Amino acid sequence: MQETTDVLVIGGGAAGLSLALRVADNLKVALISKGPLREGNTRYAQGGIAAVLDKEDSIEDHIQDTLTAGAGLCDSNAVRFTVKHGKENIDWLIRQGVPFDRSDDGSSYHLTREGGHSHRRIVHAADATGQAVQTTLEARVRNHPNITVYEDHIAVDLITGRKLGHTSNRCLGAYILDRTSTRVKVFRSRYVVLATGGASKVYLYTTNPDTATGDGIAMAWRAGCRVANLEFNQFHPTCLYHPKAKSFLITEAIRGEGGRLLLPDGRRFMQDFDAREELAPRDIVARAIDHEMKRLGTDYVLLDISHRPKDFILKHFPTIYQRCKEFGYDITQEPIPVVPAAHYTCGGVVTDLHGATDVSGLYAIGEVAFTGLHGANRMASNSLLECLVFAEAACKDILQQSSPDTFEINIPEWDESRVTDSDEEVVVTHNWHELRRFMWDYVGIVRTNKRLQRAKRRVDLLLGEIEEYYGNFRVTNDLLELRNLTVVADLIIQSAMQRKESRGLHFTLDYPTTDNLNPSHNTVLVPPNFAG
Repeated sequence: MQETTDVLVIGGGAAGLSLALRVADNLKVALISKGPLREGNTRYAQGGIAAVLDKEDSIEDHIQDTLTAGAGLCDSNAVRFTVKHGKENIDWLIRQGVPFDRSDDGSSYHLTREGGHSHRRIVHAADATGQAVQTTLEARVRNHPNITVYEDHIAVDLITGRKLGHTSNRCLGAYILDRTSTRVKVFRSRYVVLATGGASKVYLYTTNPDTATGDGIAMAWRAGCRVANLEFNQFHPTCLYHPKAKSFLITEAIRGEGGRLLLPDGRRFMQDFDAREELAPRDIVARAIDHEMKRLGTDYVLLDISHRPKDFILKHFPTIYQRCKEFGYDITQEPIPVVPAAHYTCGGVVTDLHGATDVSGLYAIGEVAFTGLHGANRMASNSLLECLVFAEAACKDILQQSSPDTFEINIPEWDESRVTDSDEEVVVTHNWHELRRFMWDYVGIVRTNKRLQRAKRRVDLLLGEIEEYYGNFRVTNDLLELRNLTVVADLIIQSAMQRKESRGLHFTLDYPTTDNLNPSHNTVLVPPNFAG
């Protein structure tokens, strides 16, 4: 079965939805969502979107804050490009109907401040900004006549000319598994856009939903795209610690509004690690918490906002208040237990400032991409901004091109004639748990050469075992996610082994200092079938 479209968008978060809407007035769009549209990472983003909206703020200050947080590895051109286009993208969201909070007098939008920012510049919708953006854009996508949404579909692999025996390696579409019918379909497309998010599910503890399995990064790598800086995995400092909470994120805006981190005995500790205390960048705060937990042998630290007025807390953090209340904590009266958790993949598929990858016709936008914006550490609330800015840039690039004649190329149907249904799903389950456990233990917040070597030996064994399994049995959602996650885990480990220093989110006890004698460099991995 084959579907034909102008633009195939794989991923239904802020990046995928906004690109689909921007391009659909001119081209036919097919949008692939692994589950329901609402289940992407965007929905769970609490804090907001960073942009220069206040007269006391400036483009140069936002740029400098981002460069500082990025620990010397940001691409200054990418930073300037993103920040410069911030306000126009916020205005676009407002025109779509996103209900951002207004100031008390209603004259402007309420702006909050988060770690690493020198000004209040975070526009938000209470503490559920991602949900407001997601639901607003989703409603518009569903009502657009040129957009067809395919929910409960997961990409198996990209289709390129080189895979079909052609000299050109242009991306021609993708094989997509319909999770309901369990059939694999061919989606032909003139342009393919990866908006699949990051790979934080590679770790045992994460703030991300179950869909964050690195699918786009793995597929792009197999198609011949370079990846970069995958050693920089951001761990959010504050995730609610509760056995039934399933990684509920506590927004950084809590600390931006005066929230204090405490040891179990009630003593503050961030002043021992950074002069900015609770408003230090996330990598510093996460390592500080990790250090104190290991030093004391405790399972968590405490986060306290109860000294602020109750009305203020209920107005600005209603989602967090309600969720914590469900687990027996009243944030207006007491501190809550928190731990760090894997949160954001700062590296990804190498792109230019139009979102274009090394493979012609293939774009990557949002968390799946490496644009150079984040450097060695993403600054809070720059992520949704990146999604919007590069969706706009990719849309403009696509619309400026003449449509390629790719539909006459023969693409074979998915062949299942030589495979069978697996009778041992326990293999997938076991390997899934083993992978996430050793990545957490050996490639987490603090690393060593020995830990990385142990992880590399284990991931090599898993790669061989999973590829053999993949070749013999019919594909399933769990198998595809495990295959992709294992590929990305290997790329993360390789990247971490190459960086012989501690910088930003990569901290190793064998090289605890930052190497400032040599020029800063990105860790770029080149696949055997590099398209360039």
